[in-house]
Amino acid sequence: MAKHIQVKDLDIYYDEFLAVQGVSMTIEPRSVTALIGPSGCGKSTFLRSLNRMHELVPKARVEGQVAINGRDIYGSNVDPVDVRSEIGMVFQRPNPFPTMSIYENVAAGIRLNNVRMKRSELDDLVERSLRSANLWNEVKDRLHRPGGGISGGQQQRLCIARAIAVDPAVLLMDEPCSALDPISTQAIEDLINDLKPDYTIVIVTHNMQQAARVSDTTGFFNLADVGQPGQLIEMDTTAKIFSAPREQATEDYITGRFG
Repeated sequence: MAKHIQVKDLDIYYDEFLAVQGVSMTIEPRSVTALIGPSGCGKSTFLRSLNRMHELVPKARVEGQVAINGRDIYGSNVDPVDVRSEIGMVFQRPNPFPTMSIYENVAAGIRLNNVRMKRSELDDLVERSLRSANLWNEVKDRLHRPGGGISGGQQQRLCIARAIAVDPAVLLMDEPCSALDPISTQAIEDLINDLKPDYTIVIVTHNMQQAARVSDTTGFFNLADVGQPGQLIEMDTTAKIFSAPREQATEDYITGRFG
C-alpha cells in the first residue's frame, strides 16, 4: 500500500558538516515526486535519508523528522532494516548481483529477510515482480542465467523487480536513467507511470524533460555557495514549477541559465 511521507525541519549531517538544511515537504501516496537541482545541492543525500541509507556513511546523522503514515522512521525503537524493506531504493547505475541468476536476483530480498516460502510461492512472486517491472516477457526463458548478462536497461528493470519483490510502500529512485540509452530510458519512464497507482515514488533526476514527463510534483533544491548546505527552494505541482515558479532561481535553473 502506497504511503504518505511527511518531512519536517530535516537537517542532514556528515559528522559536523551540514549537508542539507531545513527541508520540510509532504509527499503524497500514489504519486511521483521529482527532485531537481544542480549537482552537489543535496538531492541524493536527502533521498537516501528517506530510508536511512545515508546512515551507512560513518558519522552520518539527521535532526528533524521523517514520518511515514505518521510514524517517525528515526524513532528510537525503529529498526533501519525494517525501514529499508518498506522503502525500496533503485540506484543510478544498475546493480544486479552479477553472479546470481535473474531469478535469484529477484528473490534476494525475500531470502535476506529470512522469509520462508514454498518454491511454488517464490516462483509466483518472482514472476509477478518481473511482470510488474515489464521484464517478464524478455527474460522468462532465461531466468537461471546471470543477472549481469542482460542489457543495461533490462538490468535496471531487474533491480526495480528486486526492489518491489519485498512489497515496499515507497520506491526511491536516484537518477535511474542516467546510465541508459533513450529507448531504455523510455521503458523506465513508462514503468514509473505503471507503478504509480500502487506506490509512492520519489525520483532524483538531472533531466528536466524527464521530471516534466513523469512527475506530479517537483521540488527544486539549491545551495547558496560551494560548502553551504543544500536547501529546498520551492515545491509545487510539476506544471506550476515548469510554467510559473515562484522563485527566480528555480526559473533560472529550469531554463538553463545556471546549473
